[in-house]
Amino acid sequence: MTKYIFVTGGVTSSLGKGIISASLAKLLQARGYRVTIQKFDPYINIDPGTLNPYEHGECYVTEDGAETDLDLGHYERFLNTPTSQANNVTTGRIYQHVIEKERQGAFLGKTVQVVPHITDEIKRRMCLLANDGQYDIIITELGGTVGDIESLPFVEAVRQLRWELGTNNSLVIHLTLVPFLAAAGELKTKPTQHSVKTLLEYGVQPDVLVCRTEHHLSSEIRKKLALFCNVNINAVVESIDAPSIYDVPLLMLKEQLDKTVLTKLKLSTKNDPDLASWKAFLGKLKNPTEEITIGLVGKYVELPDAYKSINEAFIHAGAVNECKVRVKSIAAESINPDNVAEKLKKLSGVLVAPGFGERGLDGKLVAIRYIRENHIPFFGICLGMQCAVIEFGRNVMGLKNANSYEMDQQTKHPVIALMEAQKKVTDMGGTMRLGAYDCEIKKGTKAAAIYGKAKISERHRHRYEFNNKYLDQYEKAGMIASGINPENNLVEIVELKDHPFFVAGQFHPELKSTVANPHPLFVSFVAASLAYHKEKKQK
Repeated sequence: MTKYIFVTGGVTSSLGKGIISASLAKLLQARGYRVTIQKFDPYINIDPGTLNPYEHGECYVTEDGAETDLDLGHYERFLNTPTSQANNVTTGRIYQHVIEKERQGAFLGKTVQVVPHITDEIKRRMCLLANDGQYDIIITELGGTVGDIESLPFVEAVRQLRWELGTNNSLVIHLTLVPFLAAAGELKTKPTQHSVKTLLEYGVQPDVLVCRTEHHLSSEIRKKLALFCNVNINAVVESIDAPSIYDVPLLMLKEQLDKTVLTKLKLSTKNDPDLASWKAFLGKLKNPTEEITIGLVGKYVELPDAYKSINEAFIHAGAVNECKVRVKSIAAESINPDNVAEKLKKLSGVLVAPGFGERGLDGKLVAIRYIRENHIPFFGICLGMQCAVIEFGRNVMGLKNANSYEMDQQTKHPVIALMEAQKKVTDMGGTMRLGAYDCEIKKGTKAAAIYGKAKISERHRHRYEFNNKYLDQYEKAGMIASGINPENNLVEIVELKDHPFFVAGQFHPELKSTVANPHPLFVSFVAASLAYHKEKKQK
């Protein structure tokens, strides 16, 4: 029988439920268990696809084209296994499904209520991944904080499900904050006590407390928390601030979180976790032989979570190259022809980030021109690739005012055009080209050398494409379409012949980079940036 672990949060948001869930899953996976993680979000949006990155961080896209919470990125990066639409559910999706059923008459004229109809749907979704028998353990992370109005139906569903599953088949981990009061010079347990009390009022007793803290928990604090929160003392787990999220699995191993969980679920603990490759990655991450700075030019640079997967992909690629990658965020709007040299000349490479809309476009074009003309390693993703095409058209091919149809519908040269399938689309959510698509790579190109194979699959999230009417002109001028989608002939990768590293993709390679499999485009880009850095030092 599949076992269930529910992870709730208390006191405050942003404590790191996603990292704790992913770390526990990693330890259980390393012991030989088949594990997956799912996230239940209490907001009413159907998915994060229409949310501004400033609202909720980046929108993570799965292989099957679901627009999901960024925590699914952590799950994939830690476990190296793909997630799907079933791994992320929002209040909006739950209510949408229940209302559709009501319209179809599925409830036989009954009054549709939060209990049982909404809670039944939540429970059904919580158990969905267990249906095909693929997993031994399913970890379910509940978004929000205990006590929020929005999360009440989810907590109630957990209460009911635990009762239905029976003893030893589920447990609740409550992640909470133990703050340090500088004036008193001590850690305070009262916020945790209140948080657990609220959870108890809803009928849910946590089995394990994971305590986020800036200072180590003394045995007295652990005893106090165990006594007042009704948990065993060995189930009071310290989660101290770590230098990197990738340290957390080893910290949780030291705290024996995996052992405590398995014992409570009546599962075997005889296999020690095999973390050799994880420790090897951490060894490289913490002992770099070189250090470089790469610029990230984007629209949402004030919020690091807006480009979470890109930043993590640089960490993975840096470790492979035994090189610390410092990412310097540069607001695209702040770049102009007068200051571009000052902003970019000290960098070893520049990535132009994905995004939507016109804001910051001119800055990106100015940056790309400087990069191209000064032979600085360049990597463009999605809109970054489209900007590279526009800049090349304007400044090399003489296509005056070449542009994307997204930015200027009157342009004479729509080198980036709206896909045919998108022309009749009116709804914004879930209607882009989403998820995994195949790409065939031309022999003898930089892309072929990077991937080492002729056929790849990458994840997409966009509406606009390279306009194939201009393809011959571009290739004659020196910008090669080195990757093509075999089904619809759309351009996936462009690169420049006479440049040390100028590669851009219409897809999002950062979404497939994991600790176990760093993405080859990022690895090669970091390697090229490192070579450029060394060359500059010698001069």
